[in-house]
Amino acid sequence: MKKKVAIIGTNGIPANYGGFETLAENLTFYLNDKVDFIVYCSSNAYKEKKNYHNGSKLIYLPFKANGIQSFIFDFVSTFHAWFKADILLVLGPSAGVILFLNKIFNKIVIVNHGGLNEWEREKYSKIERLYVKINHKIAAKFAHVNIADNNELRKSIYKTFKVDSHVIRYGGDHILKTHPNTDYLSQKYKFTNSEYYISVSRAQVDNNLHMLLEVFTELNNIKLVLISNWNVSEYGRELKQKYKNNSNIIMLDAIYDLNELNFLRINAKTYIHSHSRCGTAPSLVEAMFINIPIICFDVPTNRETTKEKAVYFSSNDELKEILIELEKTNTGNESLYSIALTEYKWEKISEEYLEIFENRI
Repeated sequence: MKKKVAIIGTNGIPANYGGFETLAENLTFYLNDKVDFIVYCSSNAYKEKKNYHNGSKLIYLPFKANGIQSFIFDFVSTFHAWFKADILLVLGPSAGVILFLNKIFNKIVIVNHGGLNEWEREKYSKIERLYVKINHKIAAKFAHVNIADNNELRKSIYKTFKVDSHVIRYGGDHILKTHPNTDYLSQKYKFTNSEYYISVSRAQVDNNLHMLLEVFTELNNIKLVLISNWNVSEYGRELKQKYKNNSNIIMLDAIYDLNELNFLRINAKTYIHSHSRCGTAPSLVEAMFINIPIICFDVPTNRETTKEKAVYFSSNDELKEILIELEKTNTGNESLYSIALTEYKWEKISEEYLEIFENRI
């Protein structure tokens, strides 16, 4: 008899938001013949609501899975899952503080801690950082298995909370299955007929969008396409207002249609990954499958993800020098593509999760 695994902490599936959603999408796709999944979904994220997807039961809750409502969303999901599932897979513990109650329910709890040191992110106030740290600490202590998506995060979890974790990365080969409507999209995005650099990030300080915009303002002979959810933060709104009229900078709102997003990435000259506090960033892994040059913000997690094979910057001047040099060349990172094929395929990653599900039962 198949075990029931509840996936908690995402907007839900079908995936149309971010990394955790894409993880849930692929786990349910590759493992649905071996595992009965229950996936908790935010009703706010879906106009069309299904009972099942990828053979998995979908349960909708009237709360947002992100922001201040994420605690309520995870709290309700966790309590429901304690009565319905054998294993709880918590993706980013927004309500980790309640996991000590699992002593009563005695279910297997697996916690994926998400990005590098969530409790240090600049977007949080001091009180919020303290809560996030306590949240992760309690979740780490009461989990049967802790998962880090990067070796650097594994080291940090051990140093901070004195617990070990398994490293399981994100996949990116789902982008190879997309089929962009090139005729329609080339008309919609006429700038794709000329060379441009591209970057995709959420509008938060640790993703360093301000740095990219400052540099491309100075290098006004080359074009930047920057895709972000500008309106969700004061940081994003201020940047959009300041730079929206620069002729060489195209600031697009977040794009969740993968065919459309990949059309823009595939046609770019170079991908710039400016995140400084991610683990194995989904957007970086996806870019590795596209096989165009990649420039990364210089932090250990990005070096670990790319196996030291990308080009790295840590300041405006360094990024400017790299861009000037890249304007003279146009070669792909074949080594990054081969790393992606070896390390970041969803079938392999799903099997690693299945091994944990089976070993903990």
